[in-house]
Parts: sequence; structure tokens; C-alpha cells
Amino acid sequence: MRRVQIFDTTLRDGEQSPGISLSVEEKVEIAHQLARLKVDVIEAGFPITSEGDFESVSRIASEVRGPTVAGLARIETPDIERAWEAVKWSKRPRIHTFVGTSDLHIEHQMRSTREEILERAGEAVRLAKSLCENVEFSPMDATRTDIGYLAEVVAAAVEAGADVVNIADTVGYTIPIEFAAFLRELRDRVPGLKERVLSVHCHDDLGLAVANSLAGVEVGAGQIEVAVNGIGERAGNASLEEVVMALKTRGDHYGVDIGVETRQLANASRMISNITGYEVPPNKAVVGRNAFLHESGIHQDGVLKDRRTFEIMTKEDIGLEGTNIFLGKHSGRHALKDALEELGYTLEGEVLKRAFVRFKEIADHKKTVTAADLEAIAADEVGSFEGKFVLDSFRVVAATGRQSRAAVAISHQDHGTFEAEAEGEGPVDAVFQAIDAATNIKGRLTDFRIDAVTGGKDALGEVRVSVEFEGAEYAGRGLSQDVVEAAARAYVRAVNGYTAGKAGATRVTSKAVTP
Repeated sequence: MRRVQIFDTTLRDGEQSPGISLSVEEKVEIAHQLARLKVDVIEAGFPITSEGDFESVSRIASEVRGPTVAGLARIETPDIERAWEAVKWSKRPRIHTFVGTSDLHIEHQMRSTREEILERAGEAVRLAKSLCENVEFSPMDATRTDIGYLAEVVAAAVEAGADVVNIADTVGYTIPIEFAAFLRELRDRVPGLKERVLSVHCHDDLGLAVANSLAGVEVGAGQIEVAVNGIGERAGNASLEEVVMALKTRGDHYGVDIGVETRQLANASRMISNITGYEVPPNKAVVGRNAFLHESGIHQDGVLKDRRTFEIMTKEDIGLEGTNIFLGKHSGRHALKDALEELGYTLEGEVLKRAFVRFKEIADHKKTVTAADLEAIAADEVGSFEGKFVLDSFRVVAATGRQSRAAVAISHQDHGTFEAEAEGEGPVDAVFQAIDAATNIKGRLTDFRIDAVTGGKDALGEVRVSVEFEGAEYAGRGLSQDVVEAAARAYVRAVNGYTAGKAGATRVTSKAVTP
């Protein structure tokens, strides 16, 4: 059967989702899970945008084995050279270069002309090819580009040596029947494209990203660009798990082969949700918690007799059967490590030590620690302590009819411990004000979310915040059975993101426009 490659852009386009800002350690952990999932290509980031992105792409290229590791670059010489410096450590490196080709993008974003973009696209591919054996080229906003001009640009990229040509529906504008016809005409206009891998990258603005991607497969696309849980710019990307299971479940129709280990899909979905804070809707296809639940009596009766009556795939197909893990306060470090590995997390060294301490603290207050608790601990620890500020302690006084008052002690890696007190409209606001005073960094809270990891009075509380500093937003996450403490830890994380961002780390907002 014809092989279709799965190109995962969770760490690049997915991280551009509003409110997501991943640390280097979090990106590396996710990349290892993507390798276990056996995706063909990991787009690890956009190296020119920041030192943090360059470091994460370099580490993934050097540490993660199996998939091709790609770095994104505009058709600029510094971008392409920086991408190569990051991905060259991989056994299978790729440079992915792109440029807007629609008249809207050429005129308003690029401030250029068709003739100039055509020339620069070919030059960029030639430069990338001189550095890296494997080069991908993407005409951004391709589906709103005049087909005649798009064919010229694609032909130039093919002639310059592009191995993969990726047609990007950047704003989610096309529809399946139109997209299929568009791709057929493009291949007819550019005969050399038949000797290259045709790829599709579809956004979900109209809810058609998966359908458009599958339409691409039907007309010969050999690569689909996707993201776990469908995260990405605006409404997101084509969902990896939906595309994969559609090709697997309807293999009779598509007749293609993919190498994805589907039993790792559930682990990947939960990991991305835990680390990014983007919850999976209950009714989401394949990985939503309702995907294998049946409320109707007729459905329940049928499933009890034969699950195939109302299920076209099984929980085992996507790896859901391995999540009933329970540990207690007498469980040791090896048991914790094994349980975490079963859930897709590979924690070592200091990170494992910290996770074990957190596990013991929680186990002392809970009869059993569930898989959901363990995943929350792992996600919290993977990216922790990357900044210089650490919350040492806090104290809050709150009462009806009066302002709350908080005191915090925060240590700094280079400058010792700072203490401060402040009042606020409630205990959380008071703690945030005290943190501002202690760090001498003023932030503006733009988003605050709190969730219980599991049910019951002893559940862990998970707090997600977005905080604005100097016009840019930074995300933070905190975990504790005390929700005020969880909020304080999340806020300090955001402060650390800002201080690291001033030195070049990736921001939540103000990112470059990409396919």
C-alpha cells in the first residue's frame, strides 16, 4: 500500500495556540512521546524566533531518535542557517521553509511583489538544500493563491530541490471537494511535483481540517501535517488522532499505510492536555472522555452483546485500557517511575526526585493516588524550576467583609530571598499582589482557570493563569491540594516565563506568522 507520512506540528504550530508557552523540558518530554507514537516527522520549532526555541529544537534533534526532526524557517538566509544549526544534530534533519503566496500576503504582509517572491522562494530552497539533504517548502495561504502563480512558485521550489511541497490552507478557507480539485490541477500544472512528496497542512477555522486533509490523501498526498488534540493557531490544526484513526478505521476506502502506534494516542492526548492546559472536550472524536461511553439503553444493550454494534473502534486501539493505575503512600520510587512510564512520561534524575517528593506529600493526604494525579504531577514537574524565582512560603488571612492580606517569601537563584505583604480582593488577589511586591515585577492577570484533577474533597487543584507583562502574555501552571498555593505557584511560573522571555525565551503572544 502507498505510505502516508504523519508530520506532527504540535511543538511548533500547536504551541502558537493562545495561552500556551512550553519550556524546553516540556517540549523535549512531548517529543519523546511523539517518538513513542511513531510519527514520521516532528516539527520541533522555529529556531530563529528565540534562544529558547533554538535550544529546544537542538535538544530534540540530538536526544530524540526515530522521527525526522524539522525546523521552520522563513525564506530568509539567517532563518535557514539558524534552522540548520538546530536540526543538524538529528540523524534525520529537515529544513522547512515557507513564504506567503496569496496576493493578500504578498502585498500586506510581505510588502513585496509576485516576481520577487517567486525568485526568493527558489533561492531559499537552494540554500536550504545546500545545507540539508531533506528540505520542505510551503507556500503559505496556498488555497487563496491564484493557481497559475502558485504553480510557478511550486515549480521553482521543485526545480531548486525541494523534497516535500506542502500546500497550506493557512486560514482554513477551503472545502474538501474544492481542495481535491485544487491539488489535482496543481499536479497537472507542475509535472515535477509527481516526483516529490505532496503534503497538506489544514487549519480548522470552518471545522474542516480533518476532512480537507483526508481529501488530500484521496488525490495522492503523501504527508499530512497534524497536531495532537488539534491544537494550533486560532481554531487549530487537523487533529492527529482523528486523521490517524480515520485512515486506520477506513483503510478499506483510503488503502494507505501509516506507521503510527495508535495505542499511544491516549497517552499523547492526555500529556498535551496536561502540559498545555488545553482541555479535551468530552465529546471530542477518538480521545474525548465520552468517545466510548453509552447513555442510551438501546446502545448499552447492544454494546453488552457485541461492542461492534455501536463502536467502530475500541479503547484498546488507542491505548485507553492502561490508565487504571493506583499507588499509595507505601509505594516506592521505582513503582512511581514505572507508573509514569506507562502513562508516557520518562522522568529521570532531579525531576524524578521532585516528582517523588510531591507524590509522597499527596499520598499522605489521599488514600490512593490515581493515574490522573500522577499525570498532573509529572506535567507540573517536567517544566518546573526553569526560572530563577521560587515560592518558598505564603500566608493568607481572609474574612467576610474585609480585604484579604497575604505575605510571601520568594527566593531568587542569584539574589537570595525576598519577602512582601499585600492586600487584595480575596486571598488569590492578595497573594498575586504580594508576589508582585516581592519580585518587583508588576503583572496584569488576563486569564485564571481552576480545575479539580479528580473528584472528592482531597482532589488536587490545578490552576492555570495568563499574565501580561509589558504587552506580552506568559502562561503559568500550579498544582496543589491548596488552591491558593496552586494559584501562587502558577503566578510565579508566569513571572519566570517573563524574566526568561526578556533573555530570549518564547512568548505566548507576538509570534511570527506561519503556515
